[in-house]
Amino acid sequence: MSYAIVYSSRTGNTAQLAQAVREALPQEGCSYFGEPHAEALSVDIIYVGFWTDKGTCDEQTAHFLQGLTNQKVFLFGTAGFGGAPAYFKQILDRVKANLAAGVEVMGTYMCQGKMPQVVRDRYEAMEESPRRTAMLENFDRALSHPDQGDLDALKQAVAK
Repeated sequence: MSYAIVYSSRTGNTAQLAQAVREALPQEGCSYFGEPHAEALSVDIIYVGFWTDKGTCDEQTAHFLQGLTNQKVFLFGTAGFGGAPAYFKQILDRVKANLAAGVEVMGTYMCQGKMPQVVRDRYEAMEESPRRTAMLENFDRALSHPDQGDLDALKQAVAK
C-alpha cells in the first residue's frame, strides 16, 4: 500500500499528529511526508493534517484538498478550542466541503492543540466577563495538547 502524509502546521501541533500517523503505518509504504505538494497526489491514500483557522482548515490545506480527485483521505487536525465532539464534527464537515465527489473519506480525527501566548495575551486584554474567563480556562487546558493520549487515539484511528 502506497500512501502520503500531508500536513500544514503553524504551531507544531499538527506536525506532532503527522509524526504519530507516520509511526502507526508501515514505513515502506510512505511515498511522501511533508507540507501539501503536488508530489503527494500520485498515491491512492492520503493522510491530510490541518490546523483550524476560523472554524475550518487553513488555506494551504483547503487548496490541496480541492485538488484531490479519486483518492481516499484520512483527515486529522488540531483546534485551539477543544473537548466538544460536536465542535470537532462541525470543523470536519467544513473541511470535507473542500473535497470533490470522487474523494472518499476513510476516517477522521481531531484533538485540541496548544495556542501561542499571543492568544492568551489577547484574551487577558478583553473586558472581564464569563466569556473571557472561559476563553482563558480553555487556553490553559490546551497547553498540554496534543498529549500522549491524543497521539495514541490518533494511531488507533489510523490503524482501523
